[in-house]
Amino acid sequence: MGEKLGILLCVWFMLWGFCVGRFVVEKNSLRVTSPSLKGAYECAIGNFGVPQYGGTMGGIVVYPKTNQKACKSFDDISFKSKPGGLPTFLLVDRGDCYFTLKAWNAQNGGAAAILVADDRNEPLITMDTPEEEKADADYLQNITIPSALISKSVGDSIKKALASGEMVNINLDWTEALPHPDERVEYEFWTNSNDECGPKCDSQIDFVKNFKGAAQILEKKGYTQFTPHYITWYCPEAFILSKQCKSQCINHGRYCAPDPEQDFSRGYDGKDVVVQNLRQACFYKVANESGKPWLWWDYVTDFAIRCPMNEKKYTEECSNHVIQSLGVDLKEIEKCVGDPTADVDNPVLKAEQESQIGKGSRGDVTILPTLVINNRQYRGKLDKVAVLKAICAGFEETTEPAICLSEDIETNECLNNNGGCWQDKAANVTACKDTFRGRVCECPLVQGVKFVGDGYTYCEASGALHCGINNGGCWKKTQDGRTYSACVDDSKSCKCPPGFKGDGVHTCEDVDECKERRACQCPECSCKNTWGSYECSCSYGLLYMQEHDICISKANTAVSWSFVWIIILGLAAAGVGGYAVYKYRIRRYMDSEIRAIMAQYMPLDNQGEVPNHLPHGNV
Repeated sequence: MGEKLGILLCVWFMLWGFCVGRFVVEKNSLRVTSPSLKGAYECAIGNFGVPQYGGTMGGIVVYPKTNQKACKSFDDISFKSKPGGLPTFLLVDRGDCYFTLKAWNAQNGGAAAILVADDRNEPLITMDTPEEEKADADYLQNITIPSALISKSVGDSIKKALASGEMVNINLDWTEALPHPDERVEYEFWTNSNDECGPKCDSQIDFVKNFKGAAQILEKKGYTQFTPHYITWYCPEAFILSKQCKSQCINHGRYCAPDPEQDFSRGYDGKDVVVQNLRQACFYKVANESGKPWLWWDYVTDFAIRCPMNEKKYTEECSNHVIQSLGVDLKEIEKCVGDPTADVDNPVLKAEQESQIGKGSRGDVTILPTLVINNRQYRGKLDKVAVLKAICAGFEETTEPAICLSEDIETNECLNNNGGCWQDKAANVTACKDTFRGRVCECPLVQGVKFVGDGYTYCEASGALHCGINNGGCWKKTQDGRTYSACVDDSKSCKCPPGFKGDGVHTCEDVDECKERRACQCPECSCKNTWGSYECSCSYGLLYMQEHDICISKANTAVSWSFVWIIILGLAAAGVGGYAVYKYRIRRYMDSEIRAIMAQYMPLDNQGEVPNHLPHGNV
């Protein structure tokens, strides 16, 4: 009875979301250009392979004459397109084997994409990976082609057109599969700390390790806003006191997770997983409040490496060591975790359960792991390159960060005829740039020099340093140990330097100053033309003065300089004489004048007494 109850509870925990949830099928557009089928149709993105988020893919449809359900390998036929030909989209029927096996066989057969036609009239569903007993198949993580499920009616119409000899051209369009409203992407990663759930857990841990670097770059520079989430289920009220609920739940049945080994008698319990999930959520909360949310990626990666279940290290003590090594406040995390045995709500886990419910265009989160980008669930392989493409597709066009233009996710369209963009082979400069959306023709920035133009027919270097790139597209030549250039740093035009004439772009020819009588015209002058300049000499041992275009005698030059020195010395003597005159004559004259004036008002030392009365004898 106890074993049956345990199984019942496990089924309840695993299926609770499906019973009450709203699963949203993510779709993209399938556009047919063939005359009889021309139009756009919906198709459901598969939950494996690599959808080309943000981009498009064109090809022709092939429906095999045998092995139409693609459950066997295509050993005797190849769908690989020839050089210059359109890619092949393999159309197969649903049924008899897993969707992933169909895709794997199509990929090995050379198909660029697989379209699975439904075998019943129903709303489109999401093609997913196999159930657990087949989830360890080696090929699952190696499927790279995109896949889509189309309705039975569309599949029948395509088959009919092909049977009549018509070539069916299809364009798969993922440009609107994800919203891309602005220059920041918000994304959520629904994950789990359990590492004993088989291949899915292994691939999830590998993804976190591989994607960590890109995620931290995007987060540190403010390009993204990332939030981790964790799924929990509640225990039915009737079973809260049961042994199974007590081993799988915390906070009196409020938050539960399935037993990692699906065996209640050994290993770790579901409640251990819930507590560690809570610690990871609290780590993010504390790190985010300190302005370093990207540390979550370090914690989850380090915990998976240092504290695995199979080594019996999946413990609070091991978790604490990891937290302390990253410099995050352990007390704040413990405060956030609270008491898992208390009969109270935990604010963090309660918020997580509310977040599981779908809002707007996003359905309920019921599958782990799940990635939600700009409130739209990601479909496809959980792989660094595939996920990075999807995140980059969430940016408004032309606002993508540099990491979205890296070699990891480029489309390599520039390798063929330079993508039809402008190119300067001499300077090794091109306007073609590979992006996850396909190539763009955009004038580049090279060594600090910005090129301007339409990117298709021309690009011109501009700015103060533009002469450093292919000499600004101007003429340049070295001869006789001299180098001349028609490029001027502060000008966009090309102008031949002095001593040359021409358009400045293709040619600059030497001007013969001697022949054109532009210099060295005095009677005694002898002119010799040089590349870019000229040399002028004088006969009879005379000296040439370029400023005046004359020849003068060297002796006259010496006499002239002597005369100059005489003048300078004369002027100096005149200055000294003038100063003497000022000091001894003019100064003396001025002193006498001043004394005369002062004598009118007061006696001076050298002036005699003036009587002011008559003698008594004269009375």
